[in-house]
Amino acid sequence: MAGRLQGKVAIVTGAGCVGPGWGNGRATCVRFAEEGARIFAVDLREETMTETIARTREVGGEIEPHLCDVTDGASVEAMVAACITRFGRVDILVNNVGGSAKGGPVELDEETWNRQVDFNLKSVYLTCRNVLPHMAEQGAGSIVNTSSTSGLRWTGAAQCAYAATKAGVIQFSRVVAVEYAPRGVRVNTVVPGQLHTPMVEARLAGQRAGGDVDALLASRLGRIPLGWMGDGRDTANAALFLASDEARFITGTEIVVDGGMSVRCD
Repeated sequence: MAGRLQGKVAIVTGAGCVGPGWGNGRATCVRFAEEGARIFAVDLREETMTETIARTREVGGEIEPHLCDVTDGASVEAMVAACITRFGRVDILVNNVGGSAKGGPVELDEETWNRQVDFNLKSVYLTCRNVLPHMAEQGAGSIVNTSSTSGLRWTGAAQCAYAATKAGVIQFSRVVAVEYAPRGVRVNTVVPGQLHTPMVEARLAGQRAGGDVDALLASRLGRIPLGWMGDGRDTANAALFLASDEARFITGTEIVVDGGMSVRCD
């Protein structure tokens, strides 16, 4: 039986991971490969993709790694050209690069604000800018952008730049979806909540809990009505649905992956 993405070529940015386990990008590469997609895996550092490449090949997937700074226009242009050269087309783009910096507008310095805008929002603009002409020429394509529940509501930390840019990803996706719908391109957003990914141990615990991973996990878990935390595989499954033909009549919208957290009022 053919997979849901059989014959498709998928660019996945942020395909690496800061540690072992299921980050969003790694899980997306593996899950898409399981469904027959050929993966063009993009990250800034080669070593972060080692496990991603190994796990993708373990499931029989074809994966081509590529180093790229997705905040740099020339680097992104070269990356998309390399994908076209390698696979001849691009059917799916998953924008998964992102990261948070704590602080409100008074505490956050201007340089950090600018980096957050570039990392979380400009990167999405640049990849879409370079991929959309190819998809429009094909008359088909699916773009899945990764936002965050921080773009919808307060999630327990003052991180105004992250929240603003992730909200921007949602509205950017809606606008592009309407513009490119007549050309056969769908654009949607996955909105993950407080998942247990390798980022928790590697970065967030130090930012928000003085390095106490257990305390951070307990705090995050307390906000989730389902009573347990998902991981990158849950994000990947949502992205898979949106990228597949099962979502052929879905564009300009979001799937929230947060165990019910964003509908709580406390």
